[in-house]
Amino acid sequence: MHPALQGLLTIILGVGGCVGYFYFSNQFLDKVLFPAKGPNAGKNINRANVIRPWLFLFPALAALGLYLAYPVVETLRMSMMERVPGGEQRFVGLDNYRQMASEPKFWEAIKNNIMWLLIVPALSTAFGLLAAQLSDRVRWGNIAKSLIFMPMAISFVGAAVIWKLVYDTRPVEQDQIGVLNAMYLFFGGSEPNTWLTMPFWNNLFLMIVLVWIQTGFAMVILSAALRGIPEETVEAAVIDGANPFQIFFKIKVPQIKGTIVVVWTTITIVVLKVFDIVFAMTNGQWETQVLANYMYDKLFRANDWGVGSAGAMIIMLLVTPILIWNVYNARQEMN
Repeated sequence: MHPALQGLLTIILGVGGCVGYFYFSNQFLDKVLFPAKGPNAGKNINRANVIRPWLFLFPALAALGLYLAYPVVETLRMSMMERVPGGEQRFVGLDNYRQMASEPKFWEAIKNNIMWLLIVPALSTAFGLLAAQLSDRVRWGNIAKSLIFMPMAISFVGAAVIWKLVYDTRPVEQDQIGVLNAMYLFFGGSEPNTWLTMPFWNNLFLMIVLVWIQTGFAMVILSAALRGIPEETVEAAVIDGANPFQIFFKIKVPQIKGTIVVVWTTITIVVLKVFDIVFAMTNGQWETQVLANYMYDKLFRANDWGVGSAGAMIIMLLVTPILIWNVYNARQEMN
C-alpha cells in the first residue's frame, strides 16, 4: 500500500474509531445501563451524568497510561535490572546508579548540563524580552519578529548543521567556508581555530545554537504579555516623569513576572533534554557530553540498557519538579 494512502487510511480509521466509540458508548450508557425510562429514570439520569465524563476521558487516559505511565514504570524497572548470559534479567537494585555515579563521563554530563541550565534559559529569556520590547517600538517590528522567530521553524538537527558550517575549520592555505574563522582571519588572526574542540568554550558555542532557536519562542510569548499591560499604568508613569528604562524595569517587568517565569522554566525543560545539537555537532566529544547524550551512548552503543535507563530516570527526576513548577505558574498566570 502506498504510504500516503496508508496514512490517510490511518487518519480515517482513527477519527472514525473515536467517533464510533463516543457514539456507541453514549448509547450503551443511556439505553442499556441507565435507561431514562421507568420509575428510576431520575436516578438513572444522574448516574449516567456522573459516569459520562469518565467514559469520554477513557481514550485519553488509556493513551496516557500506555504511552506515558507504562514507559516510565518500565524504565524504572529496567534501571534496576541487568542482563545476564542467556538473555535473562537479574535484579541488581541500585547498582546501575552506583556504576553511573562512578563514571567520569556522567559527572562531565552533569557539569555541562548545569552550565546549560545557568546560561541558555537566562540568555534566551533576556534576548526574547529585549526583542519583544524593542520590536514594538518600531514600524517594521513585525518583520523583525518574523526574522527572530524563524529559527523556531528549524529542527534542532537542521540548526546544528547550519552552525556546524559557521564553526567549520579548514587549513589556513584554503578558503574558509566557516563564517567565524573567515572573520577571524580577516581581522588579523594567524590560524583558523577549531572552535568545537576547545574545552569549555565549545560548550558555549553549542549553547549559542539553542539560544538562537529559543529566543524567538521567548519573544513571542513575552511580546503578548507586554501588549496585555494596561496603558493607564504606563501613561501614569510617564506623567510622573519616569524615563523609558524606569518604565520598562519598574512598571512593565514586574507586571509580566509570571510570564517570564513560565518562559524561563519552559526553556529550562528543553535544556535538560538537549540531545540533537550535541549529537550532531560534537557527539559528546571534547568534554561536551550532556545527560541525554550519555544515556544514548549507554543504551545504543554500549548496549548497557540498565545504566542507560538509570540515566533516563535521572533526567526525568530533574525535569519533573520544573514541570510541576511551570504548570503551577501557568495556572497562577491564568487566575
